[in-house]
Amino acid sequence: MAGPRLLLAVDGGNSKTDVAVVTADGEVVATARTGPFEPQSAGVAAAVDVVAQAADRCGVPAPAFEHVSACLAGADFPVEEEALAAEFAARGFGDVVVRNDTFALLRAGTSAPWGVAVVCGAGINAIGVSPTGQVARFPSLGRLSGDWGGGQGVAEEALWHAVRAEDGRGAPTALVELVTSHFGTATVEELVLDLHFGRVDEGRLHELAPGVLAVAAAGDALARELARRQAEEVTVMAEVCLRRLGLLETPVEVVLGGGMLTAGDPLLTSLLESAFAARAAQAKLVVPDLPPVAGAALLGLDHLGAPEAALARLRARFEPPVRR
Repeated sequence: MAGPRLLLAVDGGNSKTDVAVVTADGEVVATARTGPFEPQSAGVAAAVDVVAQAADRCGVPAPAFEHVSACLAGADFPVEEEALAAEFAARGFGDVVVRNDTFALLRAGTSAPWGVAVVCGAGINAIGVSPTGQVARFPSLGRLSGDWGGGQGVAEEALWHAVRAEDGRGAPTALVELVTSHFGTATVEELVLDLHFGRVDEGRLHELAPGVLAVAAAGDALARELARRQAEEVTVMAEVCLRRLGLLETPVEVVLGGGMLTAGDPLLTSLLESAFAARAAQAKLVVPDLPPVAGAALLGLDHLGAPEAALARLRARFEPPVRR
């Protein structure tokens, strides 16, 4: 007798890769986590190796999957989606749909398969999906494609202000003390030289982002402006998605993801609520309880035409326990 219909859900991110093996009725058979999914630096084959290793840990060989729902970092353009899908197919994974990882965030936070999601982690990105399946998205290549913000962007601006405050070109700011205390340097200039000569990895700058928000909450004018600007960027990305999809005047869920938005910082939350009230008043802001891999699994169940009971079963498996 044939076994249950199985799908493989994949959330491949820059820091880790999560997979879940799920039956067509929403039962989670197994989960696993492996390393980062980095096709742009490691190559497509090496990136898919990471997923294959995770599937092996689940104890289910590739030919067993009826469908693979892969939401992946680095799948930013059709040519990248096609290359990744081809690599999965070449390894016998069968029917594969490759999407950017922001689609997993969107589905994890919405009650239906449509809405808008904005992720603000180290960088920033947004997507929107209409009830008819129309998609609005951005290239999300950083400043090159007009983006600003995320932990790295906010931190770089904070460092810029701290440098200028220290050498006299800019206004005084508590960001100077934040920078020096976090990195253990005597001066901001010392950190700049450490970054320049490679003694400190520039990728670590995003560590400053929570401190920038704390300094902003304490009343520092420059830090507060950075917090306001971040809230504005998140809002305008969502607003543009909604406008492109004709949903600006429609009640719609806007899912907020990434470390800067899920941390629940009171000041940033307040600024976001005010900005959305002014620019997209019909939006309902949602911070998802489900992990992104659950969103990838829900997309897979949607693809298989699973009933609502299966979707509910999957959600219940991933929802956090109720605190009493």
